[in-house]
Formats: sequence, structure tokens, C-alpha cells
Amino acid sequence: MSLSIQTIADAGATKVLVAGEVDVSNADKLREVVDAALAAAGGELTVDLAEVPYIDSTGIGVLVGAAHRAADAAKKLIVANPQKNVARVLGLLGVAGDLNI
Repeated sequence: MSLSIQTIADAGATKVLVAGEVDVSNADKLREVVDAALAAAGGELTVDLAEVPYIDSTGIGVLVGAAHRAADAAKKLIVANPQKNVARVLGLLGVAGDLNI
């Protein structure tokens, strides 16, 4: 399954919509888009995972790293709408709090 990423910016809020499986083969694409959106975002960036059925440790690392960079820049990264299995993995790894799910 290919990865599709769309960025929507409006009235001070930025949202990154992710669709497809996130794994080692395409995590760099997610990192590039999230980093660019974070640089352009006001105080808050939302990464919507509603259409992501699978994310591996590389993809999770991208999100956690972005959350830490956001905090360092006095911004907030929020991961929204993870599917049940993705939310479970994030919870088991203990990163749900870092990602403001």
C-alpha cells in the first residue's frame, strides 16, 4: 500500500492527513512533510492517522521525534484519530502521552 500525505493549513492550525501504511520504506517522506508543516505551523500541528492501518517503529520514531522538536520550539504536535490497532501499539510503547493522542 502506498503512502499518501496531504497538508492543510488554515487560520493558524495545520493538519497533516496521512493515508496508507507507514514503514521503513516511506518514513522519510512522512518526516519531510511533518518537519515542513511543523516549521510553517503556528502553535499546533495535528497529524491525522485515521487512514493509517499500520505503522512500524520507524514511523513511530518519526512522530515521537517531531513531537520533541515541536516541544523544543514551544509548539504542540497532536496525533489524532489513530485506528484501534495503531493506538494499541502506541499505547504499548508508552508514547501516547508524548504524541498527545
